[in-house]
Amino acid sequence: MKPLSTTTGASGHVLRFLVLAWALLAGLASAGECFAQADAQAEYRVKAAFLYKFGSYIEWPEQAFARADSPLVIGVLGADGLADELAQIAGGHTVNGRPVTVRKLRRQDALAGVNILFVGRAESSRLADILAGVRGQPLLVVTEFEDARPHGAAINFVVVDDKVRFDVDLESADQSGIKISSRLLTVARKVLTRSS
Repeated sequence: MKPLSTTTGASGHVLRFLVLAWALLAGLASAGECFAQADAQAEYRVKAAFLYKFGSYIEWPEQAFARADSPLVIGVLGADGLADELAQIAGGHTVNGRPVTVRKLRRQDALAGVNILFVGRAESSRLADILAGVRGQPLLVVTEFEDARPHGAAINFVVVDDKVRFDVDLESADQSGIKISSRLLTVARKVLTRSS
């Protein structure tokens, strides 16, 4: 008795070709996902480095910290990958003499004690509510949305020509009671004021 074969004749060649083509397409799709993930990881790495450095260029009012040795707390909401990158960058380092603590935040978490709040794209539908809830607190709010200004973020990341840049809204910073150093303003893509 002959074994059954599903790849005999012309139909067998067609079937083998289709299987090979499918495997190649699946491989390319996986490679594309890997490249997209690598790009996202690189973008988060750059944003995390910026977030860490921002702390050196911000002046908070005295009541923002419970004690002189209280840590600078950076809360990350809606971007766990960025929080992981930031924890690696900030681990064991200080900003203006303060140790740096990174907190991954969830929707239900309180924001008390946070000095810098990063709100990721995953929270875009809640951005206005989040920012309304922290209005007037001595908190640097950083986002990554095209329309962040109307809601009150002091700094907003944008990607321009594959480079991470940021815009600064001085009015939002003033409303939060924080001062942004002119040295940081000189490297911003845009500085928005009450009149702009």
